[in-house]
Amino acid sequence: MRRLAFVFVLLFSLPAFSQAKHPFTFEDMMKLKRVGEPVPSPDGKWVLFAAVDVDLAANKKTSHIWIVPLAGGQERVLISDQDGDRPRWAPDGKRFAFLSTKEGGSQVWIADFDGTSGTVTSVHKHTAIATEAGGELWSPDGKNILFTSDIYPECDGAPAAEADCNARKLKESEDSKVKALIFDRLLYRHWNAYKAGKRTHIFVVPDVLASPRALPGTMPGATPAGAGIAPPPPRDLTPGDYDAPVFSLGGQDNYAFSPDGQEICYTSNHDKVEATSTNNDLWIVPVNGGAAKNITADNPASDSTPLYSPDGKYIAYRAQQRPGYESDRFRLMLYDRKTGKRTDLTSAAFDRWVGTFTWAPDSSHIYFVAEDKGESPVYSVSFTSNLDSERGYDIAIHTTDVHITTLFGGFNDDLAVTPDGKIVVFTRMFIESPNGIFSAAFLRYGSYEVPVPKSESVCVDPIHGCGNTTVKEPYGTQLTHLNDAALSEVSMSRLESFWFEGAKGDKVEGFLVKPPNFDATKKYPVKFLIHGGPQGAWGDDWSYRWNPELFAANGYVVIMINFHGSTGYGQKFVESISGDWGGAPFEDLMKGLDYAEKTYPFIDKDRECALGASYGGYMANWVLGHTDRFKCIVSHDGMFNSVSAWGTTEELWFSNWEFKGTPYTNPEMYEKWSPRNAAKNFKTPTLVVHGQLDYRLDVSEGFQLFTTLQTMGVPSKMLYFPDEGHWVLKPQNSQLWWKTVSDWVDQWTKK
Repeated sequence: MRRLAFVFVLLFSLPAFSQAKHPFTFEDMMKLKRVGEPVPSPDGKWVLFAAVDVDLAANKKTSHIWIVPLAGGQERVLISDQDGDRPRWAPDGKRFAFLSTKEGGSQVWIADFDGTSGTVTSVHKHTAIATEAGGELWSPDGKNILFTSDIYPECDGAPAAEADCNARKLKESEDSKVKALIFDRLLYRHWNAYKAGKRTHIFVVPDVLASPRALPGTMPGATPAGAGIAPPPPRDLTPGDYDAPVFSLGGQDNYAFSPDGQEICYTSNHDKVEATSTNNDLWIVPVNGGAAKNITADNPASDSTPLYSPDGKYIAYRAQQRPGYESDRFRLMLYDRKTGKRTDLTSAAFDRWVGTFTWAPDSSHIYFVAEDKGESPVYSVSFTSNLDSERGYDIAIHTTDVHITTLFGGFNDDLAVTPDGKIVVFTRMFIESPNGIFSAAFLRYGSYEVPVPKSESVCVDPIHGCGNTTVKEPYGTQLTHLNDAALSEVSMSRLESFWFEGAKGDKVEGFLVKPPNFDATKKYPVKFLIHGGPQGAWGDDWSYRWNPELFAANGYVVIMINFHGSTGYGQKFVESISGDWGGAPFEDLMKGLDYAEKTYPFIDKDRECALGASYGGYMANWVLGHTDRFKCIVSHDGMFNSVSAWGTTEELWFSNWEFKGTPYTNPEMYEKWSPRNAAKNFKTPTLVVHGQLDYRLDVSEGFQLFTTLQTMGVPSKMLYFPDEGHWVLKPQNSQLWWKTVSDWVDQWTKK
């Protein structure tokens, strides 16, 4: 495979601040603005994004719409008197849509935008659907706006009648004194909510300014800026008793418009038992009405996140190959809309999970991110296209025609490309800094990027200018600086990596974070963090829930191990955990900690505490029964009883794959890896944390663990959240979580 190189330059520098720095605190973390994905304007001058503010005293989070010049300059709030999220440009760049709860539930709003001054001139609400609106997207032809809503599928019908039916049923449910629900199938609840008979559907509503003739009594150009124009009732494009699009925890949209605005492609699962199925398929449906068509019906595994090529000839998407396995490798696929041919652009030669991706404007290549050894680099995949005079335009892809290039490193996501194709805009985070928006300019010759030695002084950024900059690291230019001042006041340490020989003789990576004001002559207690997933990983990224810098801030060394099953080290490494939950991963964790104790003399091996959530909570429970080396344990939302966890979870495909069947077809596997079976060995003081609304690992798992600890006389405490799910998200709940966990670890390691 021919290796290509991206040309860009590091221009990132923090402003100088003179004040003394202090250790990072929870209150510091709550002051930080949470920056969302970048959305470049059609003219390439501006970048829209949303950023969330946390009001700890009011116990709420509020998102606002921000803008920053792509050429560099001060970012600023666009609509100060209204919350806003998920901005999306109209094709002409004179307006943008966004989501707001200003008048109650979430609805689509439209802002009129002055591209010269970069300001909003007026704002109006575009939808008023009783079941609320989310996930809006403007059609490329500018005629329609798409959005999603959770509706009652039995209300399918004419748009006006359907809207009335959903409004009536919703009000009846809210007003009813009886809150009972009746289920007749699985997946009746998901993550943190009961579905209550609703389905997610995709709706489309006209942009009344683009099509004023569609409305009675209006004339083209008669009404300025959408004032007084009410759109007709939205049309349901995905009717039926299915979620379309499927449920998602975030990331790339599971739906997209074709470039001509006449079709959408979306992800939906039509299998009879959704709780045991990962068979998400891609469907296409005309925007103006018609039957939906399944274009990936022959793949029994997941197909998702479709995105049309700008020239309209292809649909790129992510796919897996093995049904029922949610951690199968995510491949980047290409669907030819003319021939129906599907091509794997990331064959076995690229052994990583493809994450978010975006097309180059000329449709010649795709940019994507993929985790790799604690980072999420940006890659480019280029392919050859040929013109066949007899058959018309067709794609000719062979092994030698596909080129995957590593463009630049770091922990990146949310890729977007300017319309001229010259600049990639993206988000980047570090372990000591949350998401910010960056840009990288490059030069291209034909299908290839130009390699530039990193030691040379070069400038390839025509917008920002470089001066006499030496290229040392491929990081690009930082556009947003919303958190620079707050971060300049706190002391944090960089992430350090180490490698050791783990289970099966494999090389395993670990990470270390030192406390602020570190003194190598001193001995420090250890917080040993265990990641969830289990197909997840630690890396040079930021978290508002399990933040290594905050764990280290009050005088601890933080140790993290990417054990067998972690992502970013190849699919074989990912799959090694299935059917071996307490085997190789536990061995890796113990050997990794052994290595750290021997290698770093500042570690006090007699003052160590293990902490984990989700699978990390499971492993904390496993550690509790299989070693006494820790002074304390924190088990958050962990599996204690593998059989009861199977019976109370919602996505059954997960346990069915990881434990090679059900408790009835393979009881030996469930018993072998159930932490409760080692309860007789429990001695270590343990803090149990669980949320009532956690439907992935039911709260009964936490109660069983706490009951066992109490009856055995093991020092223990339980932190119970009646209003949280798998994650603790409300600001004051999060504050209590951090204080309780920190106090517990201090109690047992700082005596």
